[in-house]
Amino acid sequence: MQPQVSGTEGYAAEADQLFVRYENIPPQQVHAAVLHLLPRTPARVLDIGAGTGRDAAWLAGLGHRVVAVEPTEALRIRAMRLHASPAITWIDDSLPDLAALSARGEQFDLVMLTAVLMHLDDAQRRRALPNIATQVAPRGTLIMTLRHGPIPPGRRMFEVDAAAVVAPMRQLGLDLELNRQTASVGAANQAAGVSWTTLAFARRP
Repeated sequence: MQPQVSGTEGYAAEADQLFVRYENIPPQQVHAAVLHLLPRTPARVLDIGAGTGRDAAWLAGLGHRVVAVEPTEALRIRAMRLHASPAITWIDDSLPDLAALSARGEQFDLVMLTAVLMHLDDAQRRRALPNIATQVAPRGTLIMTLRHGPIPPGRRMFEVDAAAVVAPMRQLGLDLELNRQTASVGAANQAAGVSWTTLAFARRP
């Protein structure tokens, strides 16, 4: 059995429900706040915490080549079948270290972390941010969402303030381009009172 990665608690057991929930929400709706920041021409894209592959498939469909990182086998294997595409490369890897990804020595024009960072505690987040930042190519963009609200039973989540991300990223050469509060798109999160902060950063030339 695959060892459980810290922060992924509950996801394998709920894989069936998660595929129904996530795949029924259009990615254009989830990422409405940052659509203007997406590359207009074919680009190298990294999706960290790719989950069911919904966003990776969407980005591949826009003409990009996507590396999708997902540590939960129950999600990753099924996502590979559901969204089979030669434009998507799947990697079994996880934060905070991204060891397998880093060993590839790539950088990306767009790096996405959607509903990921809240799974790391303070110490893990401090370790993770440099490993995330190094994946962003010169003039590249990093987009992430931070979750706010009650923690579902069986999940490992932490409240993350935007300032705890913005300041370290600036020191790592990534300047804040967007900081926007957004409502939840999914009905379950809306009912639970969950909201999000969407952050976008640009790598200095």
